[in-house]
Amino acid sequence: MKSARPDPLAHHLLSMAYNNAWANDRLLRACAQLSQAEFEAQRCSFFPSIKATLNHNLCVDWFYVDALEREQQGLPPHADCYSFFAVDEPFERCAELQQAQSKVDLRLIALCGAQHDDQLERIVTIARPGRPQLESRTRLLAHLFQHQIHHRGQVHAMLAGSSIAPPQLDEFFCAGEADERAAEFAALGWTETLIWGQP
Repeated sequence: MKSARPDPLAHHLLSMAYNNAWANDRLLRACAQLSQAEFEAQRCSFFPSIKATLNHNLCVDWFYVDALEREQQGLPPHADCYSFFAVDEPFERCAELQQAQSKVDLRLIALCGAQHDDQLERIVTIARPGRPQLESRTRLLAHLFQHQIHHRGQVHAMLAGSSIAPPQLDEFFCAGEADERAAEFAALGWTETLIWGQP
């Protein structure tokens, strides 16, 4: 992927996709240290456990990334889009969920890396029963990032009641905090220049 900055809005969405993958990686590495009992334990949140919340985030990613990829490739919308929710919790263990989340996060980075500002108002169709949902690429991507942030915050809060301390999830964007994410960027194969371009 080029290190030069693309169009401003497309570049922002790409940086959000990288942030999304980084935050998921940092959060899931913390969750992977939980015992299975703690991972499944009933807690006070929108979904009743860390396991349920992380599985929900993954299923929603599958749902929206599929729709975005199909539109990008000129394919018709998924005929049975709710098949991504056929199983509420497709993964029992955090390590398996972590691998699946990483794969869809990379798909989202690739999708955002292919965007240009003049394409972002193209319409994505989701064949919901009764009435199709029609959204611009910009709105659908913004919704997907907000959804992830919303539920990651819930997992972060639930971790505070476990044996594993919740990790910082806000050390991605500021240039002055590059050292705080350097080890993870190296493990993920990223550099500051890859995401932000030349200073």
